[in-house]
Amino acid sequence: MTDRALVVVRAGALTTVQDRGRPGYAHLGVPRSGALDAPAAALVNRLAGNGPDAAVLETTLDGCAVRPRSAVVVAVGGAPCPVAVGGRPAPWGAPVAVPAGELLEVGSARSGVRSYVAVSGGIAVEPVLGSRATDLLSGLGPAPLAAGTVLPLGTPVGPHARVDVVPQPSPPAELVLRVTLGPRADWFTPAAVRAFTSRAYRVSSASNRIGLRTEGPALERALPGELASEGMVLGAVQVPPDGRPVVFLADHPTTGGYPVIAVVRAADLPAAAQAVPGIPVRFVAVRRR
Repeated sequence: MTDRALVVVRAGALTTVQDRGRPGYAHLGVPRSGALDAPAAALVNRLAGNGPDAAVLETTLDGCAVRPRSAVVVAVGGAPCPVAVGGRPAPWGAPVAVPAGELLEVGSARSGVRSYVAVSGGIAVEPVLGSRATDLLSGLGPAPLAAGTVLPLGTPVGPHARVDVVPQPSPPAELVLRVTLGPRADWFTPAAVRAFTSRAYRVSSASNRIGLRTEGPALERALPGELASEGMVLGAVQVPPDGRPVVFLADHPTTGGYPVIAVVRAADLPAAAQAVPGIPVRFVAVRRR
């Protein structure tokens, strides 16, 4: 019987298993989680011949290296990076055949933050609440990869894409996030709200899968004290006591007591997954739909 599995040789700074997440459990305190750059994860799955629900690997900054125990097709996308099979250069953003026992190396991101690795059949770790995603906040799903980890693979469901390479959006040089103000914008002074939507911030190196933290002008409160904890949504822009906005990403807490000044449009969040520390961030107010 074919041993369909990947052996992790180099785990990288942070490599996790991700899929489309586990929506619908916020009432239990479980965030959605899932791939931060969902379009990139979906694209590599299509290239590798997987269905949209297949789990992939999400790397952070310095990639990873894995060795399949059987012949597989892989696709690497998201943040552009060097790819090698058996020490020989291989294409990024295209299907690549990896023979059994050969080493697949995914290098450091040349731009952006997170690369995605799809393997034919998908990563078939045991699902939790209907998802194989690693949730760093709640601890659900498989642990972040470590050297020596063995990841089971599913059965391929279709042929890989017959393309040489596909276009993918470049990681942003400036992160522009469209926001709808509220529900707690009135907790800030008018000057603070103007500063939020007109001044430039920068991505903080403290950002992670839970939230994109910013550096820049502190937002002054109009109201003292704290809110009772209330529900938080993906893209909520919470303002902690230091006054610097935090954009909640896939592993965000489902409740919080700091005021939410605005909510980011969902379509703008994948770019936040690829925003490297130090690049400018602008919040642009738009009307509610």
